[in-house]
Amino acid sequence: MICFKTVRWKNFLSTGNDFTEVSLNRSPTTLIVGSNGSGKSTLLDALSFGLFGKAHRDISKMQLINSINGKALLVEVEFSVGNHEFKIVRGIKPTKFEIWQNDNMINQSAASRDYQKFLEQNILKLNHKSFHQIVVLGSSSFIPFMQLQPYNRRQVIEDLLDIQIFGKMNVIIKEKLARLKETITETAHAIDITKEKLVMQKKYIKDITEINDAQLKQKQDQIVSLQVEIQELQGGNTNFTNLVTTNNVGLEDKISKVNSRRNAMLKFGAQFNQRIGQVVKNAKFYNDNHNCPTCTQVISDAIRQAKLLEAQDTAKELQDAIVLNEKESSTLEEQLNELTNVAKRVQEWNTQIHSNNITISRLQTQINNIETEMTTITGNTGDLSKANALHQSLTEEKDSLIERRLKLLEDRTYSEAAYEMLKDTGIKTKIIKEYLPVMNTLINKYLNVLDFFVSFQLDENFNETIRSRYRDDFNYASFSEGEKQRIDLSLLFAWRQIARMKNSSSTNLLVLDETFDSSLDQDGVENLMKILGTLENDTNVFVISHKGDLLDGKFRSKIEFTKDRNFSSIVKAKN
Repeated sequence: MICFKTVRWKNFLSTGNDFTEVSLNRSPTTLIVGSNGSGKSTLLDALSFGLFGKAHRDISKMQLINSINGKALLVEVEFSVGNHEFKIVRGIKPTKFEIWQNDNMINQSAASRDYQKFLEQNILKLNHKSFHQIVVLGSSSFIPFMQLQPYNRRQVIEDLLDIQIFGKMNVIIKEKLARLKETITETAHAIDITKEKLVMQKKYIKDITEINDAQLKQKQDQIVSLQVEIQELQGGNTNFTNLVTTNNVGLEDKISKVNSRRNAMLKFGAQFNQRIGQVVKNAKFYNDNHNCPTCTQVISDAIRQAKLLEAQDTAKELQDAIVLNEKESSTLEEQLNELTNVAKRVQEWNTQIHSNNITISRLQTQINNIETEMTTITGNTGDLSKANALHQSLTEEKDSLIERRLKLLEDRTYSEAAYEMLKDTGIKTKIIKEYLPVMNTLINKYLNVLDFFVSFQLDENFNETIRSRYRDDFNYASFSEGEKQRIDLSLLFAWRQIARMKNSSSTNLLVLDETFDSSLDQDGVENLMKILGTLENDTNVFVISHKGDLLDGKFRSKIEFTKDRNFSSIVKAKN
């Protein structure tokens, strides 16, 4: 948001050599009064000249200089944007134009027009027309929005919506397309020339090559023979590789698992044999002893027989387990032998692949040597090597040019698509259509507040359609001056709301130049005051009027201009 703070001027129009200064953000509402010609509207001209180098009214630059002093015109405008403080200093006789940011002057190396462009596009984000559409409404020669041509109306809205960048991008794309077209034509011409050179070079190479065709054919046959042998070896490698891949999948893991299982079976067999020995020992004890050797008690025959039967059963179970274990161990041994054989075959295949690769390398070396001999042969006749090198260079140049042309054509296709999107009928129109309902709603809202009950609609080309209950469709020119004034006011307040939504073109300042003095009736004045009362707290309204007696008491501050001996000045400022 732009927050205007002060504007000061001297030797400007009827103002003398002493600065006249107005604080722009001190009071929410300020009434500026004075007799006709006292310099009330000089505030607007000074502000417009300071920011845009031209007056608010239709006054030439040289007419802005005080006619009595004739020199040293100077205007200073101070404002802030975000956290940055700016001051614009502009003068005539001598010419002066400075932009200060945070007490440092921005580089003036660019031309004055570019310096002004930088101010409008990068700082204010507004041009002269857009500034006056959201800041000023007056009865002076300035043209209200509805009296602008459709093109200029569109410019104002594009500034408000901050989409003028698409227009600038469109100009850049258009210039790029023109350059691309020229470059594509030049590249196509270069391709044709290179192709002609290649045809001539091929004919030259053909002529000098025929001399050594027989010798070269012999060498070529040798190469073919060696290549066939290489292909056979590579085919064998492919088969061996497939065998290795097929048989080597998880082979080590399988061998490890089978080996571990076999070792476990051997361990179990040893354990079973140990247990059988224990069972036999126990059975022998009960068979040979009738008394317990430890406690000397008699062991009954029944107990001895039971123990012997139990030992027989256990021995049978263990023997069966041993048989099963030996069978499983035998199976695992067979599997292990089979897997070991597969591993040996895999190793043999890998060895064969390695051997084949050595042979292939040797054969390839022979081919390279033969090719070197062939190059020597061709080089000995008509400097064929240089001819081939030039041919290769021309081929690469042609390929590079063709690739470049394809890229240029692709770039042109994308640029043409971007150009279509960036035209007024493309992205900008889509964005404007999104905002049009909001704009029309705001305009009709303010029209209703001003007791002007019509349906006002702008289309994407900013042509108006106005309907009322008792009339057919009509346009802005059909209304009385008072009705037009209400429409102009509604548009002004609607644009300020849109600007506040976008923020980049929002400002605290609103100036109504003799709006209350022209075509508004008493009800219109009261309704306008209602609208002013609903504005945001950070808005500073200035109303310029020569009917101060009718507006006294309605504003927080008052500034009175007077003219004494052809010089204007502020004689009284009230808060």
